[in-house]
Amino acid sequence: MGFFIETLIGGLMAGMLYSLIALGFVLIFKASGVFNFAQGAMVLFAALAMARFAEWIPSWLGFESQVIGNILGFLAAMVVMIIAAWLIEKLVLGKLVNQEGITLLMATLGITYFLDGFGQTLFGSDIYKIDIGLPKEPTFLFQDTFQGGILLSKEDLYAALIAAALVAVLSLFFQKTKTGRALRAVADDHQAAQSIGIPLSRIWIIVWSVAGFVALVAGMIWGSKLGVQFSLSLVALKALPVVILGGLTSVPGAIIGGLIIGVGEKLSEIYLGPFLGGGIEIWFAYVLALVFLLVRPQGLFGEKIIDRV
Repeated sequence: MGFFIETLIGGLMAGMLYSLIALGFVLIFKASGVFNFAQGAMVLFAALAMARFAEWIPSWLGFESQVIGNILGFLAAMVVMIIAAWLIEKLVLGKLVNQEGITLLMATLGITYFLDGFGQTLFGSDIYKIDIGLPKEPTFLFQDTFQGGILLSKEDLYAALIAAALVAVLSLFFQKTKTGRALRAVADDHQAAQSIGIPLSRIWIIVWSVAGFVALVAGMIWGSKLGVQFSLSLVALKALPVVILGGLTSVPGAIIGGLIIGVGEKLSEIYLGPFLGGGIEIWFAYVLALVFLLVRPQGLFGEKIIDRV
């Protein structure tokens, strides 16, 4: 039972990080109807910016404090992501309003490859380190209850808490603020939102900026865990099954879907892996997403759209 609880907790913590990335997909799709395949590239680009600015700024300004360097690096990376969001809306998506979905999809794929290449040109292609002070050593809990106790990674725990706090803040932002209500109005009906004076272009820039902020936090956490490398964008692809499972238009769905995927892949790897030859953690999420596409295409919390003709 102790080992089962240990695996379960590990899955929940991983799932919270998946939910954080999936939130970026959901926010953009809700507000603009665009499925943003560039979210993984945004995570990588933001992590590269954070890592490099945290290294460059102390040398530019002549100080050695790692904490101040991380704070200034984070702020500089945030400015870069907001500028990127503004350029994406003004130069790409703003020109493709009312186009077919496949056109918008191809546009986000083009943005993906551009960010990958431009990030390498701007920040370099080495593996970089982000050190935000997350503890690396594990800890043991409930040693008196279970033999050997439950091994818990402090780094994963703190990362999951950061992700959960950000998700909670974003939920309050969408529910309680004027801008958040405008975003929800645009998500429900673009034309109705325009008719009451909500400017779509400004809302889309805000949404892409928020998605950039989410990508930055996700990139900072994953970069601290795995190092900032170009395979980091592949980690973000794990959020695709999360979005399919939870629903493309549901913020709670992104959270619940991430937790289900995180727990499911950990438990299946541990308990089914020995019988199936291992590697289940790699494909479990995608097979589960495929099952949901066949049975419930809109996901657990997605809206079922019925067209009457």
